[in-house]
Amino acid sequence: MTITDDGPKTFWGRAGRYAPGLVTLAHYQRDWLTRDIAAGLSVAAIALPVGIAYASLAGVPPVVGMYSAIFPLFAYALFGSSRQLMTGPDAATCIMVAASLGPLSGGDPDRYLALLTVLTLMTGALYVLAGCARLGFIANFLSLPILTGYLNGIALIIVAGQVPKLLGYESAGGEFFPMVIELFQNMGDIALPTTVLGLTLMALLLLLRQYLPNVPGALVVVVVGIIAVVGLGLTDRDVAVLGTVPSGFPDFHMAIFDTETYKHLFRDAAGLMLISFTSGVLTAKSFARRNRYDIDANQELIAFGTCNLASGLTQGFPVTGADSRTAINNAMGGKSQLVGVVAAATMLLILFFLTAPLAYVPIAGLAAVIIISALGLFDVAALRDLSNISGRELTLSLATTLGVLILGVLPGVLLAVALSLIWLLYVGSRPYDEVLGRMAGVRGFHNIQDYPEAATVDGLLLYRFDADLVFFNADYFKQRVLEAIDASPVAVEWVVVDASPVNVLDVTAVKKIEELREELAARGIFLAHAKTKRNLARFFKGDWMKKRQQIDAGRNFVTLKAAVQAFQSRHAAMSETTETPPRD
Repeated sequence: MTITDDGPKTFWGRAGRYAPGLVTLAHYQRDWLTRDIAAGLSVAAIALPVGIAYASLAGVPPVVGMYSAIFPLFAYALFGSSRQLMTGPDAATCIMVAASLGPLSGGDPDRYLALLTVLTLMTGALYVLAGCARLGFIANFLSLPILTGYLNGIALIIVAGQVPKLLGYESAGGEFFPMVIELFQNMGDIALPTTVLGLTLMALLLLLRQYLPNVPGALVVVVVGIIAVVGLGLTDRDVAVLGTVPSGFPDFHMAIFDTETYKHLFRDAAGLMLISFTSGVLTAKSFARRNRYDIDANQELIAFGTCNLASGLTQGFPVTGADSRTAINNAMGGKSQLVGVVAAATMLLILFFLTAPLAYVPIAGLAAVIIISALGLFDVAALRDLSNISGRELTLSLATTLGVLILGVLPGVLLAVALSLIWLLYVGSRPYDEVLGRMAGVRGFHNIQDYPEAATVDGLLLYRFDADLVFFNADYFKQRVLEAIDASPVAVEWVVVDASPVNVLDVTAVKKIEELREELAARGIFLAHAKTKRNLARFFKGDWMKKRQQIDAGRNFVTLKAAVQAFQSRHAAMSETTETPPRD
């Protein structure tokens, strides 16, 4: 059989709509294999220690982090549309999980793990439903400054939470500012062996990142940490280690909860999906752009959904696109989704046969890995760009960060969404507008503020409102038209609104236009419009539109030029009538 994906009627064409990875693997080129294997081994070397480290962020045993690092990669290899993206544990997602489940579990670890399974499966189901509903546009729902501010806040919370583990003192946990105060209060209780080991491993990781970026630094740090613990007998000096890590496949277990608990989990799963998808798809788009191909945001929703379902069914926690592991894949020249399969299979072998050495991984070493990853999450470059480009959006970003630090992780999601909506409504409610004139030798009509030499017609005001006309900006539209009339150096007889930018019109705006028309008519001013799009009729019933067209007869012009000619013709006719004496 000839394999082809030329159309949706073929087997591979149909498969490609739902499982892009399957088609890629069906078209696999042999010369990709060496690079994909090398990239897969490199990704596994990063993903395994990171998964173990991030398990502590999520508040679960290390093996749960391993499950979350392994099984979602198999799902993404089948359903993902990116050839570079690696999925797995993410710092922001893990800290959101802990913030969600901590209050609900009541300190019971078994209840916590049962809640985790439900939360992960619920997140996966929401992802798949959103993908089937073609809601990929939600990736653009959080503006870049607000997403940056949110992730910066998460990064600072993560660092504050890991400092006690790095320095070896007891912490009550909690919110960011109390943890910072706690650090200064516990300076005298710092454990020297733990601190020296943790800071040494952190310095080693930074040096590897700086001078040997292709070396799996997290794996090296974990291995060096194990050697130090065993070789120097650091467990006898109260250096905390992971302890026994169970091998093999997890046993599936799930509990039933009350309705109120499910409501809380649903709310938190929706927040997880929004933040993790926005972050993950940005990573996918970035690397797809570098490698000159496109990804399908709706397919990514389904792919992330299957990854989370796979993680939940294997007792893991929610996952998303992982930028550090994706960067390793790209740097190693990975060519296809097979990289994820190789990485997952490698970690699976370790899970079965090499978990014994993991018992000696120092907690301080994992804290070092997490802190360095969190600092990488803090986007200084984006803040610098915002400072140079837009002070207003820099303020929004910093306000989001401060809100996350004060309110907490999950309320921070609501704050980020609220700020995005407020920003969107503010921009939409105060759009740019123009009074238009004509320039000699230049086609069309232009803003007289941009082109002071543009000529206007005495008595005629040409006005353009550069936005859709809906409930939240209708009052502003009316206000700006009246201000333009009052600012005119000559008396205005006609106002013609250039409606070409308007793609959406609602009832509130229609009523406001009628109100403006009556108010202007009382002042002897005629209100008309030009270049109105016919597709605006889709928002209203047909019978009402017919009556509206009858009312607007003589007020609607195809072009601004036609409106100008109509005004000049009427003005000339009126002048002629005024100047011609009556006959005897």
